[in-house]
Amino acid sequence: MPYEGFAVLLNEPGQAAQVEAVTVDSPGPGEVLIQLHSSGVCHTDLHVKTMNGMGMPFPIVLGHEGAGHVLEVGEGVTHLAPGDPVVIAYRAPCEQCPACRRGDPRRCWAALRPKQRIARKRDGALCSQVLRCGTFATHTVVHGKAAIKMPPNVPLEKACLIACGVVTGVGAVFNTSPVWRGARVAVIGCGGVGLSVIQGARLAHAKQIIAVDLNPVKLEWAKKFGATDLVNAKEGDPVAKVRELSDGEGVDFAYEAVGLSECIDQAVRMLAYAGTATHIGLPEENAHVNLNLGDMDTGVYWNKVCLRVCHAGDTLPSYDFPLLAQLYLQGKLDLDGMVTREITLNDVEEAFHEMETGNVIRSVIRF
Repeated sequence: MPYEGFAVLLNEPGQAAQVEAVTVDSPGPGEVLIQLHSSGVCHTDLHVKTMNGMGMPFPIVLGHEGAGHVLEVGEGVTHLAPGDPVVIAYRAPCEQCPACRRGDPRRCWAALRPKQRIARKRDGALCSQVLRCGTFATHTVVHGKAAIKMPPNVPLEKACLIACGVVTGVGAVFNTSPVWRGARVAVIGCGGVGLSVIQGARLAHAKQIIAVDLNPVKLEWAKKFGATDLVNAKEGDPVAKVRELSDGEGVDFAYEAVGLSECIDQAVRMLAYAGTATHIGLPEENAHVNLNLGDMDTGVYWNKVCLRVCHAGDTLPSYDFPLLAQLYLQGKLDLDGMVTREITLNDVEEAFHEMETGNVIRSVIRF
């Protein structure tokens, strides 16, 4: 018998997100039904709205940064039981793609997905789920391997942030472009992901963490989370300032958490010899970067730079999510400070607006 609940839906391109009644089927083989407790409002959900669904069929259940309790398990799911607290991963390795078959599940590009189990109640239309999750909802169904069990003493309104923003930023430092002890690091963009990069660099014992942003409020946040130096990009050339702060040599690692072509170019030019730039921010569809190759100081060739792309921190959720939860419990990872405010499903549109215009790290929906 289907469950009844509510979800924030995108019904058509260009429309505002709306709370609607939905029905949710019981999970099929290998799937789990989750009753949501909390969900972070991530910039990717806003991208889905502004980019008219990003290729997904409408209607779409928004949200992918969720945590809750298992309500029902499908056939074959033995590692979870009703009542278990879980965080939902949107990149559970598929075990079938070339990366998985060669033993590198962190590079999986075909994550496991559930069948469509959520329907708009008023007409029965099956809903897509953002990143196979759909967490702006009272209930959702995900693949069983995408539900990662949490320690019972981790508050789910904080743990939900592990699902995307935190694991993306910390994972960029731990997995995509591992920072060594004593390295110099620059972070461009100090929203939720950038602040998580800063936390990751601090945990990796970087000796210098330079935060770059246009917003002085976000720069103060960066200092709170572990930045050693602050650069306001409105007050001059951020590349020159970063290189000056790093004794004229540049940084070993530069992480771009904005998604703008200009910022990727800046990250490359901030690097010391043989440094690594990591592109994290979601770009526009037609974005291009024109990198200089031949400049003796900052060109790609002479400076021997490496450019990498980070997807979700190249996470292995079954390993990384519990690790981050333990770091939180040990007081080494600050999740509490990442939550700017708690909201309800009815406040999602306002949260999107606040994300574009205000000073917010994360709004968290509480169910």
